[in-house]
Amino acid sequence: MMKWTKQRNMEDKKTENPNNEQPQGTPAAETTPKSETEILNEKITELEGQVNASKDLLLRKAAEFENFKRRTEQNSINFAKYASENIILELLPTIDDLTRSLKSGKEKLETDPFYKGVELILNKFTKVLESQGVKPMESMGKEFNVDFHDVMMQLPKADVAPHTIIDEIEKGYFLNDKVIRHAKVIVATTPEPEEVKN
Repeated sequence: MMKWTKQRNMEDKKTENPNNEQPQGTPAAETTPKSETEILNEKITELEGQVNASKDLLLRKAAEFENFKRRTEQNSINFAKYASENIILELLPTIDDLTRSLKSGKEKLETDPFYKGVELILNKFTKVLESQGVKPMESMGKEFNVDFHDVMMQLPKADVAPHTIIDEIEKGYFLNDKVIRHAKVIVATTPEPEEVKN
């Protein structure tokens, strides 16, 4: 019976105040509307954040573009600098052949007009290659360096320091500052104790 009375009282209250309005005697939790200045300040802060983000993005893109431009310029320079590399590599065996023919001819007769003609051709050829930035590698008597030389043979030598180049089978070449062909060389090694005695 008591339950029913409580329920009835609650229903009556709902009927009296259907919109769940606050009774006039009790003060509502006041939510003061933001002033126009506060709204504008929030908007300014938000816009400043967007501006800073846009500035940061713009600076990043400018830096990326600058790097791209620098890389492109460097690639163009390198292309121009080494564009002739393939044709030069094709021509180097001809220089080797001319040099070998002069070496063998020198033993016979240096005053021979044919020998002189080959010598002139080789000199002109060498000057043309030098004008393109080709330089022969000086290897004789130097220490073996894997960046410049390919070892074809090792010979025991007591009077020469180990790893010293004692002969050059094929000359190496630079194109500007780049190695385009390694020198093929013979290198001295430390002789075995029996070899030293003999």
